[in-house]
Amino acid sequence: MDVFYFFRGSGSVHLPFYRYNPPVFRQLIQNGGRWNNECRMFIFQHCIEIQKLQTLFPDVPFVQVDEDSNYIQVSGFLNQPVEIAPNENCIDAPLPEKTAGSPFEFPSLSLPPEKFSVCWKDRLETELRARKYSIQTRRAYIYYNRLICRSLQKTPEEIRSDDVTEFLASMEKSGKYSASAMNLAISAVKFFFRFILKKDDISERHRPHQDGRLPMVLSKEEVGKILGMEKNPKHRLLLMLVYSSGLRVSEVVALKKEHIDISRKVIYVRLGKGRKDRSTLLSERAAKFIEEYCDFFEIEKWLFPGQQPSHHLSIRSAQNIFDKALRHAGIIKKMSIHGLRHTFATHLLESGTDIRYIQSLLGHSNLRTTERYTHVARRNILNIQSPLDSIGLD
Repeated sequence: MDVFYFFRGSGSVHLPFYRYNPPVFRQLIQNGGRWNNECRMFIFQHCIEIQKLQTLFPDVPFVQVDEDSNYIQVSGFLNQPVEIAPNENCIDAPLPEKTAGSPFEFPSLSLPPEKFSVCWKDRLETELRARKYSIQTRRAYIYYNRLICRSLQKTPEEIRSDDVTEFLASMEKSGKYSASAMNLAISAVKFFFRFILKKDDISERHRPHQDGRLPMVLSKEEVGKILGMEKNPKHRLLLMLVYSSGLRVSEVVALKKEHIDISRKVIYVRLGKGRKDRSTLLSERAAKFIEEYCDFFEIEKWLFPGQQPSHHLSIRSAQNIFDKALRHAGIIKKMSIHGLRHTFATHLLESGTDIRYIQSLLGHSNLRTTERYTHVARRNILNIQSPLDSIGLD
């Protein structure tokens, strides 16, 4: 069940979100909400009335926490408002009067305390910024350190090596985290203990085995169908550049007009993965499209501006654009927009392009990363005949 949690301070109201919900986000923005992507919450500068939002979302329960109050107000459960007195570890709500014919009992609410304090979060973020870590890495490290503290219900000082093993086992058991995510969690916790707590309690451990999964790619016909059915020029150009230049989604949304060299048919990628610059190819067709696109939309800075012209399109919006294009094209392959980058590399390999050139275009530091595309490219197996085709069957 979804619940809205309002944290009301003296001058603003915070409404955190952990999942993206387009209809809800639109309603909140229209009613004065400002999305803070770093904190993952909506911020209202004026103390909005919960009753106003209840009319917009009548089926969603609301929990209101006031900074200067000793009570938590809950509404929307069985259409009964309830005030909950705080307790040290557990908060028990008085049962509302049972309505006639109602088979439900009002549950007690347990709110475990947050063990990863704001102080620890700020110190971790400061240390990460001092080392020039990317915003994605900073968010991930803060998330996993907060997650281990919340899961174990221990403060960072109380966590030991065995606790980390228990936490990783729970991550695997939940089925929600890949081997890459578990490896990232290990790196995040080790960083915190080494540079924040100045301890070596969390020693090196065996990393989870990576899944040997091959990338999902599209055929040229499928790519043509996706681009041909996309009528929005902004969306079409975005998908076209990811495929034709092998860009990561974080790279394509951050492109500026100045990064496009039409005369040399080159795209300059600034501060890509690993904070490295590189250049990649720009197709003739994409170059012509960009010129018409920039003239028509009077592009000055961001090639793909977001809702606010001062910011570029978000990664999540780019992913939604691809998901929608995939559905409209009737393609049932399960893949993200990153699959267009995989497809770019695979199609180059199949056409005979040297793998080291592909490595440079993709920005891979290690050739082994690029070599995985040899397992999905059909160049080396096109002349091999399946034994079934050599059997005479009616």
